[in-house]
Amino acid sequence: MVPESVIDPLDYYLNNTSNARTLIETAIKGGVKSFIFSSTAAVYGETWSESVSEDAPQAPISPYGRSKLMVEWMLEDASRAYDFRYVALRYFNVAGADPAGRLGQSTPKATHLIKRGVQTALGIYSSLEIFGQDYPTRDGTCVRDYIQVTDLIDAHLAALAYLRGGGASLVCNCGYGHGQTVKEVVEVVKRVSGVDFGVIMSPRRPGDPAALVARADRAKSALGWRPARDNLDEIVRQALDWERRLHNRRPDVKP
Repeated sequence: MVPESVIDPLDYYLNNTSNARTLIETAIKGGVKSFIFSSTAAVYGETWSESVSEDAPQAPISPYGRSKLMVEWMLEDASRAYDFRYVALRYFNVAGADPAGRLGQSTPKATHLIKRGVQTALGIYSSLEIFGQDYPTRDGTCVRDYIQVTDLIDAHLAALAYLRGGGASLVCNCGYGHGQTVKEVVEVVKRVSGVDFGVIMSPRRPGDPAALVARADRAKSALGWRPARDNLDEIVRQALDWERRLHNRRPDVKP
């Protein structure tokens, strides 16, 4: 996630919500009756339970989370006014790569923990920065629910089948129901890569909740979603293999 300090909230809201409104309006005018929206766990903000269901209070603490929640509201209102149904999938922390090595995260200057961690293990960065070690968690660093990207793809396919089968509008969490701390993830990256890279401890970033872990019963019961790749070592290995392939293919391009 981009640090909140470099985001202009007004520009962020304007760009994201106006683009979403235009897309929804165009879809309805074009006769599209089913819509899948990529939402986020950031709509919940700070959470005070071990895991959060879709009915938990939504109190986002970042422009990113607020803009996603605004789009969910637009979709809800549109579904009441038109012959239009949607599924909003609230992603938790998407990670890993295609197990066959065909695709992976290629975003330049990405700040996601696992990608940044494997890049550090490969020597692309000299050290890895951890933001905050005073959170009310088991080791003081943030807890996140890391979902393998192919499982998330399967959730989209399940949502599409659900809508095509006449299902009503729905909001679903996409996660595994348990989380790892930042320090735990770093240790997995070191173990899988075999590299004991340097870590720098820095203050908290604004907009980072202490913990975000999914309760995903609704996606399993309503959509028939069956995640099958809940293995952090494998997720890290996939990300590492992809990053190695990407870096070797474009060695003079900085990440």
